[in-house]
Amino acid sequence: MMVDAPSRGLSAEALRARLVRYGELVPGLNAFVDTRNPGSEVKENFTIIGPGVAENPRAHVHIRERHGFNIGGARQPPGCVNSQHSHETAEVFVVFSGRWRFTFGASGDEGAVEAGPGTVGSVPTNLFRGFTNIGDTPGFLWVALGGDDPGRVLWAPQVFDMAEHHGLKLLADGTLVDTVAGETVPPGAALMPRTTAEQVAARPTPEAERLAAYFVPPAALPTDDGRLSAEGVAHRLLIGPGAPLDWPHGFTLARIDLAAGAVTPTHAHGRPEVLFALSGRPEVMVGDVRLVLGPGDTFSVPAGAPRRFAGSGALILVRGGDDLPDLRPA
Repeated sequence: MMVDAPSRGLSAEALRARLVRYGELVPGLNAFVDTRNPGSEVKENFTIIGPGVAENPRAHVHIRERHGFNIGGARQPPGCVNSQHSHETAEVFVVFSGRWRFTFGASGDEGAVEAGPGTVGSVPTNLFRGFTNIGDTPGFLWVALGGDDPGRVLWAPQVFDMAEHHGLKLLADGTLVDTVAGETVPPGAALMPRTTAEQVAARPTPEAERLAAYFVPPAALPTDDGRLSAEGVAHRLLIGPGAPLDWPHGFTLARIDLAAGAVTPTHAHGRPEVLFALSGRPEVMVGDVRLVLGPGDTFSVPAGAPRRFAGSGALILVRGGDDLPDLRPA
């Protein structure tokens, strides 16, 4: 990481603690009840900002500060599966690498959408979804979840059957118990009930056209909205008012494309803001501190801090709130 002189009131050390390098991500190999199911046993899950929906209480959380949303990730080799499940809050996928098939319905047979690098997809709440890396190289999904507490995953019924066979039990409070590792269900603790047919029926899958509309590939990016007016800079809103994915998430999401040598105006706002480097070597200046992000890096900008973006490449920005913050010159 490249760091210049200390910023006004923001030390380089404090900012470094808000930067999670892709190469330094700590994976959870036993984060969910499906992690021993055939085809799922080699996936890696990451809790980057906030605890997410991980069921293993020992999952490593990189940044614990509350943002109003959670950031996580999933890395899977070719052929690896994330089992069918649904969420209580928004789940947004940013495809960083790999080729993915998202499947819908409790059995994964009620529709599918394929997505490659740069695609952003938002799956509505209470809809069964799963995903598989169908490419020939390892793939990584960067994921934003709504709320400081995104709730618990509701697994498809068959996931419970496979987990039981492989020695994993899920408690009613969402805690994972690994009986193969010698763990036992605490006295008096209740198990998570197996998902019922009635719960499945209450989560119908939309028609194929609506499923496809939940995903925005690079070829369908909206035009620059001029929100960061500067030569060589394009700000494209993907989640938020008037965006392609225009329903409440608890956050907005935009993509910023920076041509070589481009520099945005210095600006600030009071919302949580998290950057994800999708490609290139984008730079972020926070006060007088300059950070160079590599592909796959995640950085949390302190609320209210002056910031500007430069360098070249593409950034994903997640900002707290369903409306867009006012950007004030700083």
